[in-house]
Amino acid sequence: MSKYKVLFVAQEMVPYMSDSIMGQICRNLPQGIQEKCREIRTFMPRFGCVNERRNQLHEVIRLSGMNLIIDDSDHPLIIKVASIQAARLQIYFIDNDDYFQRKCVFTDKNNEFCADNDERAIFYARGVIETVKKLGWSPEIIHIHGWFSSLVPFFVRTTFRDNPLFTDTKIVCSLYDDDFDHVFSNSFLKKLKHEGVNEKDLKQYKTSDYVGIMKGAIDFSDAIIIGAENINPELLAYAKKSNKPMLEMQSMDNYIAAYSEFYDELVDELVNENA
Repeated sequence: MSKYKVLFVAQEMVPYMSDSIMGQICRNLPQGIQEKCREIRTFMPRFGCVNERRNQLHEVIRLSGMNLIIDDSDHPLIIKVASIQAARLQIYFIDNDDYFQRKCVFTDKNNEFCADNDERAIFYARGVIETVKKLGWSPEIIHIHGWFSSLVPFFVRTTFRDNPLFTDTKIVCSLYDDDFDHVFSNSFLKKLKHEGVNEKDLKQYKTSDYVGIMKGAIDFSDAIIIGAENINPELLAYAKKSNKPMLEMQSMDNYIAAYSEFYDELVDELVNENA
């Protein structure tokens, strides 16, 4: 299949946040894949450090307005977009006043892990999926980057497993060196429980920590990419043991071509499955 759709779900991206390997990949990869004549959509959180005026973000009214219920509370979903003109890239931002107005990303002014980061990640994942549904856009590949995006595979394969938009979708999970030591609250599992989620689906999430949620992302993904040198050893061992297709870390000069070939192989596999 020469033309197919790729959904990128980013944790961070240059130039909207400070420079990092993940941020560079999430900026340049969508452009590179688009230049190979693939159709793409790219999402990231509208963290408070993203300067809306400088980056010319504006709300998309037709996509906004839905309320997402997390832990029995309503949280309005706001969708904003910006363009990187030189690359002809449009970026969708998931926003909400409760979760993303603060200037911090994952830690507060005292460098403490934000207590509601679990809810923020749930909101982000569900917000991306609900927006893709509103767009009526069916991706052959979903590629997630970073722990903050890690619940997308979980929800696609549970709550949204019967949605025809995702019937023929392969999920790729990139692993990075973005560990944290925090353990989410005891209510984390309760917050994850939505229609279509059963106890077996929650197995990895019971530890409520970084390794647990990333193991869950691996379980619900179809393929793995190593995106950094210093991956958590337990997580790396688990990924290799999964026997899922895996692409080792690529040089910054070659990763776009390598990722594209990896996508091609997964889409060919999808075509063969449906033959």
